[in-house]
Amino acid sequence: MQYRVLGNTGIKVSRLCFGALTVGPLQSNLSITEGARVIRKALEAGVNFIDTAELYGTYSYIREALRGYDRDVAVVSKCYAHTYQGMRESVEKALKALGRDYIDVFLLHEQESMLTIKGHWEAIEYLLEAKSRGTVRAIGVSTHNVEGVLGAADFPEIDVIHPLINVAGVGIQGGTADDMLQAIRYAFSAGKGIYAMKALGGGNLLNRSEEAFEYIMSIPELASVAVGMSTVDEVEYNTRLFSGSRVPQSLKSVVARQPRRLYIENWCLGCGECVGKCSSGALSLTGGKAVVDGALCTLCGYCGPVCREFCIKII
Repeated sequence: MQYRVLGNTGIKVSRLCFGALTVGPLQSNLSITEGARVIRKALEAGVNFIDTAELYGTYSYIREALRGYDRDVAVVSKCYAHTYQGMRESVEKALKALGRDYIDVFLLHEQESMLTIKGHWEAIEYLLEAKSRGTVRAIGVSTHNVEGVLGAADFPEIDVIHPLINVAGVGIQGGTADDMLQAIRYAFSAGKGIYAMKALGGGNLLNRSEEAFEYIMSIPELASVAVGMSTVDEVEYNTRLFSGSRVPQSLKSVVARQPRRLYIENWCLGCGECVGKCSSGALSLTGGKAVVDGALCTLCGYCGPVCREFCIKII
């Protein structure tokens, strides 16, 4: 496995980051034992970087995977808190649930621009205090938006940026894949640590996975790439790919599968909460029910938790 330092943070991370969304209740919904086994397999293959979020509900999986593991592992989490107290509660929840004295990186989740970052400044003030105490090592933002990267780059307080980028530009807001790449280069030149998300476009590029990973690994400004994995075979495939090892055809065949899709149960009440949550514009109401445009859906799973009737699944 190859490793890089995450910007100016001093945190050394593997080029492959374990994206913990996939094992949890919003997607595969593995048991804690099975999900932890998948994460542990990645750690034993050299991955030392795990991406999660309060929304994902996967703290317990990570805690179990780290039980008895004696090597350093960097964990990053994120939340939507916009107040000082809200961020304090989120960080304390993460530390308690993970069973750790500190968390390596904590991010403001899904920032759109400099304006939204300013609107969350109380939360950043708490993170800065936590950083001074050592309970958070670095702070930053995640974003699907080109302006989110550009805006974050201009704040000296921000250490890390987690942008969406992939070869096809799936899910990128406010520009093309090339626009996002230029924004990433600008942020990198400002000293930000950058690790990417959605290299496979939320599953939409599974049939182009080698091309997609080749593209993402060719970007020198990216310290790491978060990739969701839910089986030990996917872990072996991805760790081989990111470490430059040969991937046997037999393994390629095992992990090859049909692209996932967002499924909405027929008991949907048409409340519209999911439509308001979707930042990709993939959901709408038709005939009093939520419907999904598969061409726009990035399979992020963020719409699921706001559905009070549990109608939304990724299958």
